[in-house]
Amino acid sequence: MGSLITQEQIDRLVTLALAEDLGTGDVTTDSIVLADSVCEAVITAKEKLVVCGLPVVRAVFTKLDAETVFHHPEIAEGTEIQKGQPLMKIRAKASALLKGERSALNILQRLSGIATLTRKFVKEAGAVQILDTRKTTPGLRAFEKYAVHCGGGTNHRFGLFDAVLIKDNHIKIAGGIGAAVERVRKNNSYAGLIEVETTCLKEVREALDSGADIIMLDNMSTDTILQATRLVAGRAKVEVSGSVSLARIKELVATGVDCISVGALTHSAPAVDISMNIKI
Repeated sequence: MGSLITQEQIDRLVTLALAEDLGTGDVTTDSIVLADSVCEAVITAKEKLVVCGLPVVRAVFTKLDAETVFHHPEIAEGTEIQKGQPLMKIRAKASALLKGERSALNILQRLSGIATLTRKFVKEAGAVQILDTRKTTPGLRAFEKYAVHCGGGTNHRFGLFDAVLIKDNHIKIAGGIGAAVERVRKNNSYAGLIEVETTCLKEVREALDSGADIIMLDNMSTDTILQATRLVAGRAKVEVSGSVSLARIKELVATGVDCISVGALTHSAPAVDISMNIKI
């Protein structure tokens, strides 16, 4: 998974997922399957999708059976897969295949679902960047943002620690946009770009006057966004956020914005259909 996800993070997720599902043991499999029984399984795409999460799948089955062997085509993460295409063939103890199936598929279907939805937005947006948000599943942010990356999207800030984004409640507490920006510059050694969330043209002007580097246009109509981009006129980067749907992307792109952030990439992406079948 490259530098975005570490092996340590994968191992931690796999340990948690298996502990959640297995608990004290698989009472069905342990009653039916011989301990030394070995067989093969095939993981197959049941719909067109962008694949993401295969390294996690390998980690699941390797943890359950250290002698697991994977036979699969050279499918890179982020590859667009057709319906019916095999993603991986696995030879392992039958008990390991049965015990790891649900955990492996849950993660693969979730991450591939995010990557697939992201790819749709990216194709619609053309040269305009599609960004993710912090609206992620608690504990899975690194993996879900990785899936956005695999889908061709761009990761926004990972958390509260790596970028300044002054939002509406910050502005209320500070007493205005100018005051909030001034406090960031005065009280923080942060040397990166400062982004300010705005909800109307008046606030856009205030953000410009404060010297904001990025101005977020939050939940604005398309006409207001167009007016805002003309007002900014290249003096800051313009990001659109809120009420963003796939059907609306082209009209947002036409307003001249630089990037569009889409919370739905991670909070509403449907899991894609992937199956695992044991071959006898």
